[in-house]
Amino acid sequence: MYIAQAYKFLHDWWRYFVVGLLVVFTATQVGTLPLIAAIMIKVFGEGGDMTALSDTAIMLSILESNLTFFLMLLSFAVGLLSLYFVVKYIHKQPWLTLTTSRKKTDWGRVWFGFSLIAGFTIISTLIDYNASPENYVFQFDLVPFLILAVIGIVMVPLQTSFEEYFFRGYFMQGIGVLSGNRWLPLLITSFLFGIMHIANPEVEKIGYIIMVYYIGTGLFLGIITLMDEGLELALGFHAGNNLVGALLVTADWTVFQTHSIFKDVAEPTVGFMAIVPVFILYPILIFIMAKKYKWTNWNEKLFGKVQRPLPVSEEVNNSSLV
Repeated sequence: MYIAQAYKFLHDWWRYFVVGLLVVFTATQVGTLPLIAAIMIKVFGEGGDMTALSDTAIMLSILESNLTFFLMLLSFAVGLLSLYFVVKYIHKQPWLTLTTSRKKTDWGRVWFGFSLIAGFTIISTLIDYNASPENYVFQFDLVPFLILAVIGIVMVPLQTSFEEYFFRGYFMQGIGVLSGNRWLPLLITSFLFGIMHIANPEVEKIGYIIMVYYIGTGLFLGIITLMDEGLELALGFHAGNNLVGALLVTADWTVFQTHSIFKDVAEPTVGFMAIVPVFILYPILIFIMAKKYKWTNWNEKLFGKVQRPLPVSEEVNNSSLV
């Protein structure tokens, strides 16, 4: 039902893969200009040269971390605004139908997804800190942390919402109505979501094996979107994961360098970064969500066909035959 809602609005292939993609891509690139301009001003002002910008990790360390954090997230906010424009004016589609198949957004689901991953992240980090304190540096500094918290609370949900609406919403519906099935948009959007992160410093540090985590996370978010017939759980989970991560722990090799409470100084391992989340944590979370929301008909929701909704007149005629 969630994917099939797109049938009710303008869903020509070119609206998704020519106009929509072009508008969103252009907007997000424009959104990165303030960050690039600020870095260039800083570099040239201190007599540096552009060679420093060839290394992503070095580039992201040039500005004060809170400013970098804000400017990085700004591009996603611009992207979200552009996507709203595309959905409303190019597809003539209400935003609610890109969010959920329900009559209104279920904020309880959003908060459940947020709380589930936030609680796990906090508890697991504190357990690991107590078990291996040598792997962490306590770097809490009240004023920078409060500034970080304000930026994070405002901007991180915009960043994660853009990614969810773009991949699990816009592309999931677009590929679904064009292909007529559910498994193809699930696989394609998961792969594209992973590829989007390929330039992250984590990839350079750990290797391409970390793509298992990014693609696996996309697959997890896609599964809960299809099973729950809406984006609410994915929106909450993604926001909770990124916000708590930014506030709680940073590391020299992560994309977000923040004034977090802790700094992880241990060498990252493939098992902890990729294998544990995808093959252990995510199945547990899916099980919890499935029990809470009583998910059924898994085969049809994940691999079935996307049925075009009947016209209202046909629905009335069919209902009269029951």
